[in-house]
Amino acid sequence: MADLEYAVQDGIGTILLNRPHMKNAFTLDMIDRWEEALRSARTDPSVRVVVVTGAGDAFCSGIDLNAFDAEADSPLGVKTLLTDRIHRVAHAVEDLDKPLIAAVNGIAVGAGMDMALMCDVCLLARSARLSEGYIRIGLVPGDGGCYYLPRLVGMAKALELLWTGDFVDADEAQRIGIATHVHADEDFADAWWNYARKLAEQPPINVQMIKRAAYQSARSDVRTALDLISSHMAVVHSTHDSAEAMAAFRDRRTPAFEGR
Repeated sequence: MADLEYAVQDGIGTILLNRPHMKNAFTLDMIDRWEEALRSARTDPSVRVVVVTGAGDAFCSGIDLNAFDAEADSPLGVKTLLTDRIHRVAHAVEDLDKPLIAAVNGIAVGAGMDMALMCDVCLLARSARLSEGYIRIGLVPGDGGCYYLPRLVGMAKALELLWTGDFVDADEAQRIGIATHVHADEDFADAWWNYARKLAEQPPINVQMIKRAAYQSARSDVRTALDLISSHMAVVHSTHDSAEAMAAFRDRRTPAFEGR
């Protein structure tokens, strides 16, 4: 079995980190496959939602330190490793206009936590524990923690977590805004799948445009945001799925969306 597996079923693209014996610490080959999966999902009309999760009892313990040490032989080597390899996942995430869910089923440490933070929604198993952790090994957050975490929990709490490397359990992660839902371990696989299915059953064009508008509005003024959403409304109103949704509402039936 591959260290990273990507499969599509029922409109859901699942990225499975599959090195359970290493707590799903990622290698550079896994990073390449991770980016490829996200790029594929972006242009595949059969994919409406993407989920990232881990095999076994962990989500991701960050980069495999053997892979890091092999490349980090100079300051330029470290920067190149990050910008030319690892950060490609973050760039692919930025380009993905479909829902991206982190299903965190255990520990998420360092870059593993950052990979969860960059997703649109984070779902946690009760046993999940998260830590930025970099400071414990003499590093700084290398995969976006200083960008994503303050936007979720506020600057003061983010700095506390970044400075200490303290672990956050599932309930605390939900309380401070990292996660949206926490589920019992035994129910977690069904819970994240059902959540993804619920999103996959929505009209896909609408879902994508809502995501674009939400992120772009967070970076713009109200007039720009309203101008953007008026254009989105005009486009969406002209689609087959919009007409189908309205007809289904009037007929009191379940709509059948086609993504057009």
